[in-house]
Amino acid sequence: MQPVCVIKLDDWHGLAQAKVVMKALSAAGSISLFVGGCVRNALLGERVTEIDIATPESPERVLTFLKQAGLRGVKTGIEHGTITAICGARGFQITTLRKDIENFGRSARVEFTLNWNEDAARRDLTLNALYCDIKGNVFDPLDGLADLKAGRIRFVGNPKARIQEDILRLLRYFRFYAYYGTEPADDRALEACREFAPKIRKLSAERVWGELSKLFLAQDPTPALGMMKENSILSYLLPEVVCCDSLNSMIQLEKRAGLQPDYLRRLAAIVDLCRDEANILASRLKFSKVDRIRFCNLCEPKEQPDPQRGQKHNRAIIYRLGKGFFIELSILGGAKFPDKDWLSLLELAEVTSLPSFPIKGSDVISSGITEGARVGEIMKGIETWWIEGDFSADRQACLRYLDYFIGAGI
Repeated sequence: MQPVCVIKLDDWHGLAQAKVVMKALSAAGSISLFVGGCVRNALLGERVTEIDIATPESPERVLTFLKQAGLRGVKTGIEHGTITAICGARGFQITTLRKDIENFGRSARVEFTLNWNEDAARRDLTLNALYCDIKGNVFDPLDGLADLKAGRIRFVGNPKARIQEDILRLLRYFRFYAYYGTEPADDRALEACREFAPKIRKLSAERVWGELSKLFLAQDPTPALGMMKENSILSYLLPEVVCCDSLNSMIQLEKRAGLQPDYLRRLAAIVDLCRDEANILASRLKFSKVDRIRFCNLCEPKEQPDPQRGQKHNRAIIYRLGKGFFIELSILGGAKFPDKDWLSLLELAEVTSLPSFPIKGSDVISSGITEGARVGEIMKGIETWWIEGDFSADRQACLRYLDYFIGAGI
């Protein structure tokens, strides 16, 4: 292969350790190359945090070379030719060049090869079949660089054959389209995706959500999600989706609030679920416990910001829910009801600095109330009064109301 261009590697996270690994692999004089996402991201000027390596050396020889260099090798997928090299606190996946002999989906039988073109031919998308050496020379056996520059997401070879090898590639196509696609989607690719969409149900929930959550983190996943819905693919993954266009308003408000994309917030924007329904979806996709709770709270919050209720009402919600969640719910509201003035609530949250509740349980106890449940009731009652007064009462005013509250037997 001849290099097509040169890229800088200096700002790659973990490059120093990667160089140590590459030096170990060159012990017998062969050349190993960086491959896939790290090369693609570097070409786009994006941050490189994960570095994968392709090598003509067999897994057994890779393990030997790593050991000779004082590095640890882990057999993470040795049957497929993959070893993980541990250097310092970082891990690097090293995979021997491969070609498919027989295919059984993810259980394809592979044979190791010395041919870089054969290795490239078994990858999913052309923009992931990019290689570079330790000097930054980029090798492009399948014209992936031209596709990347054009915003063209293209399967390697026959789309149907690639998807048959692993149905997850169907979802990866749309995920990469969400990040890098600007040209209209390839008709052959969409036809293949439609044909194999029913088989998505056979994938594990963890693999499906792993791809979907990454898709939702794209700067603007709306075109990709819209394509999935139009081509009857989204119905096999998220039949709960109502309308993907609601993301347009959300994205604008996210930018205004300075928030990064969030997969749960964006998912909540395109569904219309009560708490129980949200919990069913979260269970089906095997959300973590933390994500399940947060998703349910987004779908059916205890209180809802409302631009039409005035600042006093919304300041009370900021106090009870916290500023961060108030902002999230306002952005979510903007996605579902874009005609309301949600920007005013974001501005309110920015300028609102609420005081802490001025009294404590010890103040109630000092007034002669010792029974725990009653102390809690009194604290809650006074706090409600304080909130309804728009937080204007200071400590002395709250203590006077405490005396009145107890004396009146409220």
